[in-house]
Amino acid sequence: MNTITLKVTAVANGGAAIGHDQKGQIIFVPYAIPGETVEVALDQGKSGYNRASLVRVVQASPQRVQPRCPHFGVCGGCQLQHMTYAAQLQAKQSIVADQLQRIGGLKQASVRPILPHPTPWHYRTDLSLSPTGDGGYGLWSPSLRQVIPIETCPILHEDLLALLQDIDLTLPGLRKLTLRIGDDGALLAALEVDDIEPPELEVDFPLSVALVLPDKTAASLIGDNYVVQAVNGRDFRVSPGCEFQTSQAGAELVLQTVLAYANLGGREVVLELYSGVGMLTAFLAAQAAQVAAVEVNEDAVADTAVNLADYDNVSLYQGWVEDVLPALDVAPALIVVNPPAEGLSKEALQGVTAVAAPRLIYVSSDIATLARDGKHLSRAGYRLVEIQPIDTQPQTYRMETVSLWAWRP
Repeated sequence: MNTITLKVTAVANGGAAIGHDQKGQIIFVPYAIPGETVEVALDQGKSGYNRASLVRVVQASPQRVQPRCPHFGVCGGCQLQHMTYAAQLQAKQSIVADQLQRIGGLKQASVRPILPHPTPWHYRTDLSLSPTGDGGYGLWSPSLRQVIPIETCPILHEDLLALLQDIDLTLPGLRKLTLRIGDDGALLAALEVDDIEPPELEVDFPLSVALVLPDKTAASLIGDNYVVQAVNGRDFRVSPGCEFQTSQAGAELVLQTVLAYANLGGREVVLELYSGVGMLTAFLAAQAAQVAAVEVNEDAVADTAVNLADYDNVSLYQGWVEDVLPALDVAPALIVVNPPAEGLSKEALQGVTAVAAPRLIYVSSDIATLARDGKHLSRAGYRLVEIQPIDTQPQTYRMETVSLWAWRP
């Protein structure tokens, strides 16, 4: 085993700490903390950088704590449980500035202090599991290169944790099992299987079961094929294949930031892309004259129709943004985009910049793809006004950012 001792100085996107060997080569070290001196075992190197495994901490940071979870370091769900929450926030703050500068070329970006999550533990209202080799369910372990069974999870909602421990399901062809809990305590299990034929199931406790099809639409097997989540006092129906924030508190922090940046006066036309089940749409519509919303997932569109039944100033379009946007006859004062982690496609970016709305709000769950798209937005004529990081997923490297962009002709 080839080991070296080095000092780590920063945290990279993904949660690994960064150090340098004697030749100046970058070394990525998971589970180390900036300021620590560590002994590491070098993995297979690549051009310009290397990855390493932490062997021991030679000089520990005062920000190091004992992880709560017995699976930490093996399970791939969390990356930062070994750090105090204050250190996690500091790391994420630095990651945002670093990614914007290195990937986006945005050297003078105005990055606001990250908004902390009010409950850093037991906040998750959903969990996606994969089958293990022995008929159980678990999470992917990057170190073991296999799915491992999970007995406990300190970031999971307590009632969802109880469901995880009680569920006993044998289903051939199961690829993924997603558990969700609504604000009313309703439990939902969503199954993704190789065969689209509905299996025969029985449950002996209150639980809805749905089958998620390849296009992310869902069919109900038992009970309701949705849960209800409340954000800012408003209920939203969320079907199994639809994206939603992992916690109510996180959703509300994102919403409040979007509305503050939108600063609507009641007369604006807003174009919202990747509108999901209409969570942002509802509150934007309450403050705007008209909202045109685009979403590809049919179930999300159906959820939005239910969630926004009391609004008459929303036009909803079902389809890919790349296809719908060029056909829209709209001149918005504001565009709000909330794409998946992959960010905007080249065609979607071209469509957005062709509209040339005076202001653009970009909600992102991946700072690297935001920085990449930000480079293109900047070249096309947008200027980054400000970005607000939000810690929607404590104990992990994941977060949301809400950024405001202004058109500069």
